[in-house]
Amino acid sequence: MAAGKSAEAIAEPADRVLVITRVFDAPRQLVYQAFTDPKHVLKWAGPRDYPAVHVEGDLRPGGKWRTCLRALDGSRELWQGGVYREIVPNERLVYSFAWDQEDGSQGPGTLVTITFADQGGKTLMTFRQAVFNTRENCDGHRRGWNGAFDRLAEHVARR
Repeated sequence: MAAGKSAEAIAEPADRVLVITRVFDAPRQLVYQAFTDPKHVLKWAGPRDYPAVHVEGDLRPGGKWRTCLRALDGSRELWQGGVYREIVPNERLVYSFAWDQEDGSQGPGTLVTITFADQGGKTLMTFRQAVFNTRENCDGHRRGWNGAFDRLAEHVARR
C-alpha cells in the first residue's frame, strides 16, 4: 500500500456501487443472448417509460456499443455508449458505460460487469455497475436497470 493511503481511501464507496442479482426463468444462453444480440436488446432495454429505440454493438473486446432510449411521448432521447472490455460467451460481459451529455461530450463513466450462472435451467444474473460519481446517479440507475430487468424477465419467459 502506498505511503499515506489508508484502506478506506482506496475502497469503493458502497453507496456508489450498484449490484443487482436476479434469477431469470430461462436458460443461461438465452439470457446472455438477450444482452448481446441487438434484436433481443430492443425488446427489453430501458425502463418502460424510456424503451430502447436504437441498439448497436461490435461484440468483441475493444468494440463499441451505443443505445438510445426514447421517452414514450417522444419528448426526449437519452444516448449511452461504451466499449466492451471482456466477453466470455454465456458467462461474463464487462463494458464501460457513459451517457452522452447535451453538449455531445461523454458524462461520467462507470464499468458494468455481468455474470450469468446456470441454475437448473434458470439463470442467475449478477449485475454490477461502479463507481458512480454520486449516490443519486447510482440510485437512478438502480431504478432504471430494475425496470429494464423486469422487462427482460418478461421477454425471456415468452421464449
